[in-house]
Amino acid sequence: YNQIADILEDNDYDDGSYGPILLRLAWHASGTYDKNTNTGGSDGAAMRFPPEAEYGANIGLKIAREKLEPIKKANSEISYADLWSLGGVVAIQEMGGPTIPWIPGRKDEDASVFTPDGRLPDASKGSSHLRDIFYRMGFNDREIVALAGAHALGRCHPDRSGYEGPWTSSPTVFTNGYYKELLEKKWVEKKWKGPKQYVDKETGELMMLPADLALIQDKAMKPIVEEYAKNEELFFKDFAAAFHKLQELGVPRTGEEKVYRFKRTGE
Repeated sequence: YNQIADILEDNDYDDGSYGPILLRLAWHASGTYDKNTNTGGSDGAAMRFPPEAEYGANIGLKIAREKLEPIKKANSEISYADLWSLGGVVAIQEMGGPTIPWIPGRKDEDASVFTPDGRLPDASKGSSHLRDIFYRMGFNDREIVALAGAHALGRCHPDRSGYEGPWTSSPTVFTNGYYKELLEKKWVEKKWKGPKQYVDKETGELMMLPADLALIQDKAMKPIVEEYAKNEELFFKDFAAAFHKLQELGVPRTGEEKVYRFKRTGE
């Protein structure tokens, strides 16, 4: 945990932290799970190899994998699958988010085991698509909205996702700011040659994707957005539970495993 925490801050990278991209790696490594076939999930670390490394949703994550490689070399006993999931926990906690329970024991598979493309959310789609993707993993509407709160962190890059810009004005601090921005700002379509996205009308510096605005256009999801905008403590509690569940997808468990709750560095 501490070795990962030590490599997060870097003024020469993005907004000064590798935290957001380590979180994205952990999320994309886990979000491939299909409960109906019990395939995908955070076991296996198939993104080390083609074709999964080359899926459109995973473009740019090579940066995160390479950033963690020296830690893997220094700690040969940890699997890539565990290292990537732990990286997500460290990123959330060190950027001010809630404590995320973490359980080791994921195994690495070889290049023959991979999940099909198209299992991760498409940012250009609406709430019915989000439900298709997240219900397949075993999540409900509240968990969908809670996990979306990770967009408080990081930014989009045209050379990776095609989109551009941060969701919030503090992209390296984990807060409930994503929900506040969604509700309080007026979002207008960005005039540019890239894919359809939105910017805040006031400054044009913040952005939202179609799948973000879907949360406040959906009658069942909007009240949850409003709850989290008003109550950061509730958001943190629900996010910690949903993210832990995400990280456990596809991992065989007996129920006897030790659960770790790491202290932030400096605590």
